[in-house]
Amino acid sequence: MTFQTSPARHHAAAPTPAPRGRIGATLRTITLAACVPYLSLKIAWLAGSRIGIPEGSALRKDGSFLTAINSLTLLMDAAVIVLSFLLTRPWGRKVPAWMLAAPMWCASGLLAPIVVGFPVQMLAAASHGHNAVTDDGSDALLAPWVWSVVYGGFIVQALTLVTLFVRYARERWGHLWRGRTGELPPSPTRSARRLTAGVTSVLILFAGAMHLVWAAGGTFGMSPARAAAQDFNSRVNDASYVLFAALALTGILLLGYGRGRRLPVLVPLAAAWTGAGALAGWGGWLTLVTLGVAPGDPKLPAPLMSLTYSVQMIAGLMVAVAGAHFFAEREAESRQRGER
Repeated sequence: MTFQTSPARHHAAAPTPAPRGRIGATLRTITLAACVPYLSLKIAWLAGSRIGIPEGSALRKDGSFLTAINSLTLLMDAAVIVLSFLLTRPWGRKVPAWMLAAPMWCASGLLAPIVVGFPVQMLAAASHGHNAVTDDGSDALLAPWVWSVVYGGFIVQALTLVTLFVRYARERWGHLWRGRTGELPPSPTRSARRLTAGVTSVLILFAGAMHLVWAAGGTFGMSPARAAAQDFNSRVNDASYVLFAALALTGILLLGYGRGRRLPVLVPLAAAWTGAGALAGWGGWLTLVTLGVAPGDPKLPAPLMSLTYSVQMIAGLMVAVAGAHFFAEREAESRQRGER
């Protein structure tokens, strides 16, 4: 005799794991919540509020450039919300690859140094009895709590976005990085790939060397005002750029010259993606904000500093273009083999 149970009892007795859609929706909700503090502050500042801005801050000065920067950064964080929906909704799979990959690369590049550097700065501040990474003196740019709230939100955004993107990319493009580096088929653009890797490596080494000097406390190439303002936090920022320069350099050399033959293809790709994104994102941002500094202002970066920012931005973009060609070749190979 067999013992039978009703369908209702059977389902009640066998708990099922949470569906992937529910996990994605949860991560999306966390991402949206992490965007609220920054978006709220930006909207308030654009509306004329001075919440979180000390009396002596340079941000108290009204100006069209500051308004433009606030508007741009508002749109940038709003793009994170759009990305979270693209990565979790069915219609997100119909979006052209470049339309998703490009903003995701920019977002990960801008957020990665914050994830690495801000916790170090917070720990150092706590060890010295401070409650934030910056002093709240009369000339402070922002109130200490603003840095903690905003950068804390950025870290949460970075972690959730990366998790969502990895899940999405594995399902949509996982076939493009199967296998190991030594198993990659001969490329018709091998010579161009190696030339690009060589030129880009020289640019990355230059930018990385300059940031290494500044991370070690050197002031070579800095204006007197920048040299005087050099502190632990700025050295941590420079050290993070050195780290991401090393990642980008490792990734492009492994792929461009076929080194690390036993490594999964995903390893150098991830290194190149993250490192190049950080170099291009922050090189571009530091170059952009320089445009708002008036000629003759002591805070204007010295020519060598501006050159470093420009070079790292160009190097990061070169890696991105080379990566796009790499994926195009892999996609063509996959179609020929009838994969997907």
